Amino acid sequence: MGRAIVYVDGFNLDYGAVRGTPHKWLNLERYFSMLRQDDEILRIRYFTARVSGEAGERQATYLRALATCPKVDIFEGKFKRRSRECMVSTCGHPGDRWFKAHEEKGTDVSIAVRMLDDAYTNACDTLVLVTADSDLVPALNLVRTRFQDKRTIVYVPSRNEERGAAIELRNAAHRDKTLPLGPLRHSQFPAEITTQYGDVLKKPAGW
Repeated sequence: MGRAIVYVDGFNLDYGAVRGTPHKWLNLERYFSMLRQDDEILRIRYFTARVSGEAGERQATYLRALATCPKVDIFEGKFKRRSRECMVSTCGHPGDRWFKAHEEKGTDVSIAVRMLDDAYTNACDTLVLVTADSDLVPALNLVRTRFQDKRTIVYVPSRNEERGAAIELRNAAHRDKTLPLGPLRHSQFPAEITTQYGDVLKKPAGW
């Protein structure tokens, strides 16, 4: 069995695979152990950023649930407010066409740095990347160029053919696949989880 580390872009996974499904309460350790049965999965590195409001409360509960998985490491980026211009040419709104929006910052850089560090320190033989973000193409290319004994695999989370194309990203890896959706329903946390500190975490309503 090859030593593997999995790198999960949390928001890509959410948007591409679990949003709008009853599978958000996902145990990543169980899911990837089913998905990569020929690998010895050493770590699962999960990258996200905190959101606010009710969604933030649900996210906080989920992150605490993930923290109960021995192999999962959580890396948090940030959201920044930025001004964006409405690009809908047929929009008839008479007011300002600029609006404020939140933009996730730092996730792709954080994933790239961790991948390169793990390759450099020989922490694994296989790097499994879960994302549809083409910003990670340079990192994949560098790993393949500098560490020719390493294998890179990309899983694109997608239920949409256009989003799932990710041609440049797929071509940068040794192997690529669309993330399988079938195992998601078999990889859920129980409705209640007791942490090592005795706290009980309950699956958020609607999940």
